[in-house]
Amino acid sequence: MNRTISYDWHLAELMARNAMHNSTDLLPHLEQRGITLSSAQIWRLVTQRPERISLQMLAALCDIFRCSPADLITTTAADESNNIRVNDAPVRELPESRHRPRRARVIRDDT
Repeated sequence: MNRTISYDWHLAELMARNAMHNSTDLLPHLEQRGITLSSAQIWRLVTQRPERISLQMLAALCDIFRCSPADLITTTAADESNNIRVNDAPVRELPESRHRPRRARVIRDDT
C-alpha cells in the first residue's frame, strides 16, 4: 500500500507572531547566525513551501523564533486509495471471467 506524504511550512505565521511583517525583517537575524541570503531568496523562503532546506537553516530559524522544527513544519501522511479513476470517474471492476475477450472466429469467404 502506498502512502501520500505532505507537509505545511509555517515560517510566515511564526514571523507574524514575532512582529516581522516583511520578509526582509528576517535578513539581519539570519546574518547574525552566519547565513547570507539575497532578499529574493528570503522572500521565496517565507512565501513558498521549500522543497529542500539545510539543517543549518532549520537550526537558525528555530533559534531565531525559539521554537522546534515541529513548529515550522507539520507533516501529514495518508494511505492512497487503490481505486483507479479515469476522467474523475471510478473504474468499475469486472468479474474475472469477463476480463478476457472472446476468441475471434475467422470464416473464409470462398463462395
